[in-house]
Amino acid sequence: MTRTHQPGESAFRSILPEDIEWKPFPAFPPTVRLAVLVGKPSEPGPYVIRVKVPLDVKLMPHRHPEDRIYTVMSGVFYIGLGDEFDGEKVKAYPPGSVIVLPGDTFHFHWAKSGEYVTQVTAIGPLGLEYLDPHDDPRHK
Repeated sequence: MTRTHQPGESAFRSILPEDIEWKPFPAFPPTVRLAVLVGKPSEPGPYVIRVKVPLDVKLMPHRHPEDRIYTVMSGVFYIGLGDEFDGEKVKAYPPGSVIVLPGDTFHFHWAKSGEYVTQVTAIGPLGLEYLDPHDDPRHK
């Protein structure tokens, strides 16, 4: 049986850290950066992205329709579950941690102790909906 490859995965390639292209993402606060590593997150299919969040930035309660797997690449990733931001409810995950976040789960992030980078693996299309539309940078 012949298997077909996922889009962009039919040939060997590598991505070195210095080749990662960090860009702003309209749904994130302006200082947060996103890099697309594999796939096309806006389309159906697997994708891998990285998110870099600088010190003290908060991503207010939001959810994604897709199930996600977060891998902490650097820094400490603070994440809390629920529909109200509560700095007392965030848990700290050091580099190397893997977090499985089911789709449609409200959660929030905080770069409480410094910049962090997470890698997100999921099946697109990527979606992001803030609980409070006033927290969504796309509406400012």
